[in-house]
Amino acid sequence: MKTGAYSKLTLHSLQIRKDKKNYIVEDLSSGEFYEMPKICIDAIKMINEGKMLSEIEAVLTSRYPDEEVDMTDFAGQLFALGLVKSVDGEEVPRTEKKHGEPEGFNWISPRVGKFFFNSFMTRGYIGAMILCVVIFLVRPELWPRYQDIFPFDLMMYNIVAVLLVTFLLVLVHEMGHVLAVRSEGLPTRIELGHRLVFVVLETDMSRVWSLPPEKRNRLYLAGLYFDAVVLLAALAAKLVFSDDEVIMGIAGVVVLNTVIRIIYQFCIYMKTDFYYVLENKTGCYNLMENGQSFLKNTLSFLPGEPYTEAFPGEEKLVRPYAVFYLLGVIITLVLAAAYSVPQLAFAGSYIYTGLSHHPGTLLFWDALIFLMQFILVFGLLFFSWSKKYRSNQ
Repeated sequence: MKTGAYSKLTLHSLQIRKDKKNYIVEDLSSGEFYEMPKICIDAIKMINEGKMLSEIEAVLTSRYPDEEVDMTDFAGQLFALGLVKSVDGEEVPRTEKKHGEPEGFNWISPRVGKFFFNSFMTRGYIGAMILCVVIFLVRPELWPRYQDIFPFDLMMYNIVAVLLVTFLLVLVHEMGHVLAVRSEGLPTRIELGHRLVFVVLETDMSRVWSLPPEKRNRLYLAGLYFDAVVLLAALAAKLVFSDDEVIMGIAGVVVLNTVIRIIYQFCIYMKTDFYYVLENKTGCYNLMENGQSFLKNTLSFLPGEPYTEAFPGEEKLVRPYAVFYLLGVIITLVLAAAYSVPQLAFAGSYIYTGLSHHPGTLLFWDALIFLMQFILVFGLLFFSWSKKYRSNQ
């Protein structure tokens, strides 16, 4: 449907909220959010007042002399976003978009969420983090080693222990996000996803955009808060039950798993929870993409489009992020060298040795079950990748 200078648009129901740098526009019928500068908000307000596109363009050209104003082009963008309801009284066909509002945990009362996430509990979570750091400084031997992932002699026992512990810890982390979201009375859900080669559970945080910026960080950090409590409990178990091999073994798996997950939060090139905190703090909601473009300007051999500043002063925010981006890559490589590579080498050696035994031996079946674990994990990773690929088509 074409528009002209004298066209009048009617938009679907929108809710507009002021953010740090720009405005967040919510499509109330689909639950989707869009970031727009003030000039776009002024245009939307005049569209809602029933003004023609030519009238709006004249006003905006006068109001924003340094901006290039093209209301026909802006109308086309609104069409592309599915925000236009009618043109000159003629209804615009709209493909109904799936409402973005998840409903998986509405049975959890906001009061329950507020019990875990309030100013008092937040101070407690921060205190738990500090105490964990103090324990590691005083007792450095408690810092996890790559061997901690193999607490038992038989790999089939290790598989059960590691898979069960990892699943429970990831679930605890995500339930931190869920409870924090529910403390604001917002709906959410947990989905299967991946970061690089890591299969992860992800809490839908899309409704966080309906909150003011100052309330979002607690929701982003909620998983990390719960991780700190789990880590403190596991370290306490290792200190108290130092003579119990089973408890020490399981606690070692918990400490290793949790420490690695906490460190990975600082690998912000993977859009971790800490990345979203930085994004929220800076008000630059394309921080990763802009950081990659900035690195393209500096390191010409990298792929991607050269960086251009979206708003005055943005480069001052993007430049330090680009440094943290590179530091995150280095952290990943260090963790791989210190933990993943030795663990894979040990696992490969064990599988090779075990499968070389007679099929009637326990070692053969132990190695075979251990091998099936890797097949299962990579199967889940492939499923996650294919799901993301299909959703982007």
